[in-house]
Amino acid sequence: MRHDSPRWPALLFFAAFAAIGNAGAQQSRTAALDRIVDEVQARYRLPGFAVGVVENGEVVYRRTEGELIAGSGRKIGADSLFKIASNSKSMTTAALARLVDAGKLRWDDPVTKYLPDFRMHDDWVTRQMQVRDLLIHNSGLRAGAGDLMLWPEPNTFTRADILHGLRYLKPVHSFRSRYDYDNLLYIVAGEVAAKVGGAPYEDVLKREVFAPLGLSRCQIGAWDRDGVGDVAQPHARRDGRYLPVRQDEARIAASTMDPAGGVRCSLNDMTTWLRAWLTPDRRGADGKPWLSREQREALWRAQMPMNVSPRQRDWANTHFAAYGYGWRLTDADGAFKVSHTGTLMGMYSLVTLLPDRRSGFVVLINGDAGDARSVFDQMLTRQFTAAQPERDRERGVAWYADALAAEAQAPGAGRAPDTPRSKDATPAELRPRLGVYRDPWFGEVSVCARGQSVRFASRKSPLLTGTIVRVGPRLRVDWDAEEVDTPAWIDFAASDQAATFVMSKVDPDADFSYDFEDLAFARVGDCG
Repeated sequence: MRHDSPRWPALLFFAAFAAIGNAGAQQSRTAALDRIVDEVQARYRLPGFAVGVVENGEVVYRRTEGELIAGSGRKIGADSLFKIASNSKSMTTAALARLVDAGKLRWDDPVTKYLPDFRMHDDWVTRQMQVRDLLIHNSGLRAGAGDLMLWPEPNTFTRADILHGLRYLKPVHSFRSRYDYDNLLYIVAGEVAAKVGGAPYEDVLKREVFAPLGLSRCQIGAWDRDGVGDVAQPHARRDGRYLPVRQDEARIAASTMDPAGGVRCSLNDMTTWLRAWLTPDRRGADGKPWLSREQREALWRAQMPMNVSPRQRDWANTHFAAYGYGWRLTDADGAFKVSHTGTLMGMYSLVTLLPDRRSGFVVLINGDAGDARSVFDQMLTRQFTAAQPERDRERGVAWYADALAAEAQAPGAGRAPDTPRSKDATPAELRPRLGVYRDPWFGEVSVCARGQSVRFASRKSPLLTGTIVRVGPRLRVDWDAEEVDTPAWIDFAASDQAATFVMSKVDPDADFSYDFEDLAFARVGDCG
């Protein structure tokens, strides 16, 4: 032993030197991340947000700013709950993968094996639709088809209504021929999970995902706002500032759309979620592997090709894009990137994983903030993938924010028409058209007189209530609720034809979940 003893001081010296070096590197990384966050906040003045970064499988950065409700003085922290919106989809597919691991389900099982009443518009598609098809946006339906059964909330549509309504939604493309984002089939996937898992979807998700991973603050289904506490509220930008919208009631009800976008989690939960994916041998609370390597690979296997946008090519040198099971798959400066976004009115989220680097990040925002989210994504991804130093030096937060602003203002960027001054349509001019109408999947609406105006009102979606106005030769519905920010054209059939009408978005580039284009109403009765 004596001949080894002189090495110990040297070893201790090098260990101390390495620790100092690691601490310095971490301080440098933290400072760089702080600069990004500070610059994004200076540009966009978000009401509140939370950012977490995982590097080499460990959480190396957490940052929270702002308030749960603007002006309340109640600060956002690492345990504050945010709606993660469509990032819920990867949790739904994880629950299904756990059921596959348990031998209770196969990805290529026909949906009708578990839900015999499931029907698509085409009988052949009904027979061919597999569980995997519910998850990859290849149904042939228009993007957002039938989403008016989910949003705006609150409404009284049930999952049974969705299962029944799908048969009336006509495809606009061939089955499995192209990608078009879909929410309704994730509701069906949740019902498959419930059937196979022997419990309501919400209970299956808690059992298969929340509990084994220790996502102790995540919420799904019905819960008590104040009992859980520390809940961020959504905000919309109005007249240059963020104002609260659609604030939660004291009792938060289970939502029909939970499997597609109903989960709420904290920053601490979401960094735990990231680590579960960046640690291939992650074990659950029972000490057993949480998910097999086979199913991890299945979830991140390219299933449906997606278009690569010019922005992706320019910003990240992206060459491929595809959808897996609840995840978007791309390359960014040569690195494999697994990600998803979540968008609900007043709530934006982003999850990005770089599996080969065992790194990733999450961004949660309680405001309408699409551009801020895009800048966060690019700047944080670059912390791990930057491959062109000269380009990356000149492109900072301001560069990307300016590029997005210029893109939005470019000629032809928006297709919303300039509509002349409107005036309320009168009961006299629409008298032959007044009545109760029905669409086979959306249900009944009334087009009836109220004083000297004509009002449109949905029976099952109360926020879709508004006044019919005349804009030149056309009729438009202007919704009462501020949260419903997409007016719709209403086009009645010619006077010598049956009393029917169709609808469409005034701005064709508005959120596709305002799926007015798939509605076809026929008159079924008189105004009461």
